[in-house]
Amino acid sequence: MPFPEVKGNLGFGCMRLPMRGDAVDHAAFCEMADAFLAQGFNYFDTAHGYHDGLSEPAVRECVAKRYPRESFVLTDKLTDEYFSSQEEIRPFFEKQLALCGVEYFDFYLMHAQNAAYFEKFKKCRAYETALELKREGKIRHFGISFHDGAEVLERILSEYPQIEVVQLQINYADFDDPAVQGRACLEVCVRHQKPVIVMEPVKGGILARLPAEAKQVFDSRTEATPASFAIRYAASAQNVFMVLSGMSDLAQVRENVGFMRDFIPFTEEEYRTAEEVAAVFRRADLIPCTRCRYCTAGCPKHISIPDLFSDMNAKTMYKDWNSDWYYGVHTAKGGRARDCIGCARCERACPQHLPIRELLKKVSAVFDVPENGI
Repeated sequence: MPFPEVKGNLGFGCMRLPMRGDAVDHAAFCEMADAFLAQGFNYFDTAHGYHDGLSEPAVRECVAKRYPRESFVLTDKLTDEYFSSQEEIRPFFEKQLALCGVEYFDFYLMHAQNAAYFEKFKKCRAYETALELKREGKIRHFGISFHDGAEVLERILSEYPQIEVVQLQINYADFDDPAVQGRACLEVCVRHQKPVIVMEPVKGGILARLPAEAKQVFDSRTEATPASFAIRYAASAQNVFMVLSGMSDLAQVRENVGFMRDFIPFTEEEYRTAEEVAAVFRRADLIPCTRCRYCTAGCPKHISIPDLFSDMNAKTMYKDWNSDWYYGVHTAKGGRARDCIGCARCERACPQHLPIRELLKKVSAVFDVPENGI
């Protein structure tokens, strides 16, 4: 364990807490936190925007007020939408401390870093401010959560070697997805010797509720539950010291601590099972793009066509928010599907003879709406 204050390899993600109407169910969260801590785990993860601002106060009421500070580890994050200048960062940080009811954060992450956000964080000297807060003892460990390609991660870790930890999306369904680049990003962390926290190991619950064909394959190969299988897959990856689970009820806590308390790494047979189940997901792709990228070289609107097609396929397969997020990442500097001018250069270059112009119209109909933009 690279951080001795952290107990266990399972973290309590506070973004899917139990709700009672529009409020967090504090009684249920208290019961869940008690069970989690009683089994020897102590890592909680929150952010200001989780549950529309209700997650941090829930952590204060259900954890910080009820347990000695040294008995739990707390991670919070600096999110893009809550500051526009360096001068706004410290007041926001102090507000987060107050909302969580603590005097310091064990881990503080630059939230959801991608190429565009990184430029803003640099311009506002957010990394430098966080490192100052660390020197003052208000942050114990400094890191990032990340949503972009390996090249961008390489750049960030090279420019800021002070980063101590990286939070990545890793799950067996899209580990090798070229849009997410889970494997490639993990390899960057390994090269830079950065410990890794895993987010979305169950892909927002998708891998706990497998489609019929995938479940048939899964059940024929293992007696594990789909959720435990997915979490153990992520926890078995190189450099991973922590896997987050956004738990919503006591049953989920009990299941997760049960198999993570005496953690057993993945076997070769389990990796083969994961690949077979992942192959079922891959077969559901709508667009048979081989990602040769011949189509992008001459595009006058600089549309990253293979990435947008991958986002569309992910949306069809998983029906989750991650594909919307990555569409925003891939179009952060322009080149949305709706920008296509119909010149057909891409179709002339495509070895697969795909009707790219029509496919981009379908992608635009799904993603180019205000609530899906970044």
